[in-house]
Amino acid sequence: MAFFLRTACRTFVRSSAVYVNQSSICTSAGIKAAWNLGKLNHVAIAVPDLEKASKMYRDVLGAKVSEPVPLPEHGVSTVFIELGNTKLELLHPLGEKSPIQSFLDKKPGGGLHHLCIEVDNINEAVKDLKEHNIRTLSPEPRIGAHNKPIMFLHPKDCGGVLVELEEA
Repeated sequence: MAFFLRTACRTFVRSSAVYVNQSSICTSAGIKAAWNLGKLNHVAIAVPDLEKASKMYRDVLGAKVSEPVPLPEHGVSTVFIELGNTKLELLHPLGEKSPIQSFLDKKPGGGLHHLCIEVDNINEAVKDLKEHNIRTLSPEPRIGAHNKPIMFLHPKDCGGVLVELEEA
């Protein structure tokens, strides 16, 4: 019942022409959400050439581009590009079993890999999503590139998009 009310509250807020804090509406209606969506943290792009892609964003577009960071536990090297309201994350395969290599095998030129959205309580979010048959790509949250807990949601349950949740 609480999920139904929170969902109805979120639906009302999202369909409303006025942007307001969904938590305040839910709280004033006597509904306490166990978790809430936050802002878009980043858009991840798989690239076949990390140096070339980094140079394009830095030298052509003038963006602030981080140094590459290897994340062997995830099988990727990452570069973050700072934008005014979010970030881009460039992903390049690291190691033979990299999930990014599998992606690039299907799309050799690279492309959009996933969206990352912040949540205020990842454990509650994962519990709630699993209760509603949203599949996750690992049994429990793990630590991501920002040293915060993350969870990937199955694209078949998210409109064909790989979604990463990251605790804010």
